[in-house]
Amino acid sequence: MPIQIANENGKMFVSDEVVANLAGSAALDCYGLVGMSSRKQLKDGISELLGRENLSRGVEIRQEDEQLHIDLYIIVSYGTKISEVAHNVQAKVKYVLNQVIGLEVASVNIFVQGVRVSR
Repeated sequence: MPIQIANENGKMFVSDEVVANLAGSAALDCYGLVGMSSRKQLKDGISELLGRENLSRGVEIRQEDEQLHIDLYIIVSYGTKISEVAHNVQAKVKYVLNQVIGLEVASVNIFVQGVRVSR
């Protein structure tokens, strides 16, 4: 279901896929993040690392009570503080979606699917 944004010039409809791609791209800019992970698919207990063309598979967009909630499934770099990486990703995603689209995001939930040595 597309997200509707109204302003003085009219209405704008933004698809969930666009929001997911923007959120995934913003997250990848954060230090300590190896990449996005598939939200449902685990192979032998190991999460799949997604490429830039599949970013939206690691992002889930939910609308509840007129509020936007975003779930990000990520893989962090070994040796980084997971809580700091998660906090940085949350702040960056909220900022980018507000600046680019004008969306007010109620929450950005981080699900760490794995830890990998970055190359």
